Amino acid sequence: MSKTGQDIISKMMEEDKFSQWMGIDILESEPGYVKLSMTIRDEMVNGFGICHGGITFSLADSALAFASNSRGSVSVALENNINYTKKVEVGDTLIAETEEIQNGRTIGVYKIRITNQNEDLIADFRGTVYRTDRHKT
Repeated sequence: MSKTGQDIISKMMEEDKFSQWMGIDILESEPGYVKLSMTIRDEMVNGFGICHGGITFSLADSALAFASNSRGSVSVALENNINYTKKVEVGDTLIAETEEIQNGRTIGVYKIRITNQNEDLIADFRGTVYRTDRHKT
């Protein structure tokens, strides 16, 4: 029986201890698409008292992983970049929503938009993945 995108994403989340530690919730998912949320906690801030950029990047990276693998082929990141547009503080809720730009046989390209609870743009992330010939089971 073929797994659905939601099945694949759920299975990945069950095995992803880092995304669990971050407190990521899956709000929506379908093949090639995911919408995630998480709330910033005290241990996620840097020396300036604002959210560490690596936390925002990691949320986007998890969205990239879930969306790109949801079609069944094991996909691994080739290149990622992020532009931060607004600071994030403890208690803020971040939402990461993917857009599949390219769904090729071997290459996938995704844009992830990260907003806060007020729908302010926090960061834009773009990721490119390589699709292997292995399938997620």
